[in-house]
Amino acid sequence: MSTVPAATNATKNSRPQVNLTVLRKERLSPHMVRVVAGGEGFSDFVNNGFVDRYVKIVFPQPGVEYPFPLDLWAVRETMPREQWPFTRTYTLRWVDPEAQELAIDFVVHGDEGLAGPWAARAVPGETLTFTGPGGGYNPNPEADWYLFAGDEAALPAIAACIEALPAGAAGLAFLEVGSDADVQPLSAPEGVTVTWLSRNGAPAGSSDVLVKAVSDAEWPSGTVDVFAHGERGYMKALREVLFKQRGLERRQVSLSGYWAQGRVEDVFQAEKKLPVGQI
Repeated sequence: MSTVPAATNATKNSRPQVNLTVLRKERLSPHMVRVVAGGEGFSDFVNNGFVDRYVKIVFPQPGVEYPFPLDLWAVRETMPREQWPFTRTYTLRWVDPEAQELAIDFVVHGDEGLAGPWAARAVPGETLTFTGPGGGYNPNPEADWYLFAGDEAALPAIAACIEALPAGAAGLAFLEVGSDADVQPLSAPEGVTVTWLSRNGAPAGSSDVLVKAVSDAEWPSGTVDVFAHGERGYMKALREVLFKQRGLERRQVSLSGYWAQGRVEDVFQAEKKLPVGQI
């Protein structure tokens, strides 16, 4: 599908550019790679304090000449949109200010997509350029329990949320992955039950296991705080479960589509402004 880089209302002040160096890489599962980056550019990174903090990684277009060093905001002011670098949105899995490092986990399915293949090929010394971070969620400390639901695209954010909970927290987490081989160890409080849901090799975004698990679950009593992120169709179905079936209030729920089956991110971002993309 042909596309052009997504439009944006962000500015160099709201989303400053950060240039880091790839330090090392780790294969977390058959379909997920972690890239750890840091270096001198870490001093430009401004941590916003949200556990779902995300950045927009910059990928220059092949065949287009850009000024060196690359300044995304200058490029957007001086070059036609068709020549802008592409950006892809990724959650920061963790940030270590003392070590001046951060980690980003990438879903990898062969040569599919833009960011996944880059992560699979990345080697120490490469430059990782992004803008941000953005974000907006922290677990509500007044909630009685927590509910997390998402697919592998949301796994880094959900894992970061779970690890940010206090030791005595209670809750349920439903995580959909492609197969049992994609299950990862998570550091969860004893009171948080983590359930891994396998699609058994079915394509991402094509299953009903996540929605069914949330719908059929026996919910604890008390006030819940929900973080449900992932494929857009999943999130639309979960909206029905959370608001109509369970009667939750909007303030209790962080619900967001991270991607849409059959859409590259630029098309997905454009559709978010249209009825088809509304959640």
